[in-house]
Amino acid sequence: MPSMRVLMISKACVVGAYQRKLEEIAAHPDIELTVIVPPEWRDERGVVRLERAHMRGYTLQVEPLALNGSFHLHFYPTLARQIAAVRPHLVHIDEEPYNLATWHALQLARRAGARALFFTWQNINRRYPFPFSALEASVLRRADYALCGNREAQAVCQAKGYRGPSSVIPQFGVDPEIFCPAEAGGKDETLTIGYAGRFVPEKGVETLIRAFAQLDRGRRLTLLGSGPQREALARMAAECGVSDRTTFLPWMPSAEFPNFLRTLDALVLPSVTQPHWKEQFGRVLVEAMACGVPVIGSTCGEIPNVIGDAGLIVPEGSPEAVAEALRRLQCDPALRADLRQRGRARVLARFTQRQIAGDTVAVYRDMINPPV
Repeated sequence: MPSMRVLMISKACVVGAYQRKLEEIAAHPDIELTVIVPPEWRDERGVVRLERAHMRGYTLQVEPLALNGSFHLHFYPTLARQIAAVRPHLVHIDEEPYNLATWHALQLARRAGARALFFTWQNINRRYPFPFSALEASVLRRADYALCGNREAQAVCQAKGYRGPSSVIPQFGVDPEIFCPAEAGGKDETLTIGYAGRFVPEKGVETLIRAFAQLDRGRRLTLLGSGPQREALARMAAECGVSDRTTFLPWMPSAEFPNFLRTLDALVLPSVTQPHWKEQFGRVLVEAMACGVPVIGSTCGEIPNVIGDAGLIVPEGSPEAVAEALRRLQCDPALRADLRQRGRARVLARFTQRQIAGDTVAVYRDMINPPV
């Protein structure tokens, strides 16, 4: 079987856990994969340096990134040289269509005679100022394929004029051997509730703290992450009288995150829709579900589609609903056991790195050899 040379451009793959998908893509015998990543990426978490965790079967090429930390304006100044060296049949641009990096890579791919696809999470039909509106229009007009992380993102692309083929495939899955349940035994009767993510208004952590304050004292709350609301949330916990039972943890290396999840009895993602944002996926949900941790999610954005019947879904912005869901978990061991099993099964069926990689490779094949 002749090899298909694929060049992927992905700053997200500086995270070691995400590289497992790359190994799964490269495991397909007809794929010769090269992945370009920067040495680091800067965001609200600080500097996220390249982790080399899963490196088998593909080439990881580290290239400098201009305007690092600018989500919209960063690009790879050496990309033309790398495309000339790899001579790809297909360029997978793991970026939103309105970003300069996407437009730049698409221009170079087309110049080299390669097909190109982009990835999008954007599930709100937003209008961007110039030049981003022009970059987006050009990408939507010229790209050969669109990978959409959620159903609404696919609809947004079409509403903005994209007329090419597309598929709904999350950006990354999870490795079920790494994100796996804890061994039985060792847990006490105290309900340990967790959240992991950014401390920003749209994530609804205020809702979770207010819900936690409604519960009996025999519970603990652990909030892992960082963001501009960190100090305000700590003050809220004190005002609600729960600071002695609330622990804030900083971001940890991705390799340590499964161990954190396994300390929890429930993970809550209480996201709240904002004028220009709603939850695009909620990756922490599938990571928790893979670890056998019952999840509670709000009705915001894609969350209900991710959870399905494998967790509890509550109205967004309602501390009372979150508190009631947590009480149900505390008082019903059979429900907890059922959700642990359902969550793990849903991840194995839909959200593993192998499944996501297989779906992505199927897109590559269709792009190079379209079905008759």
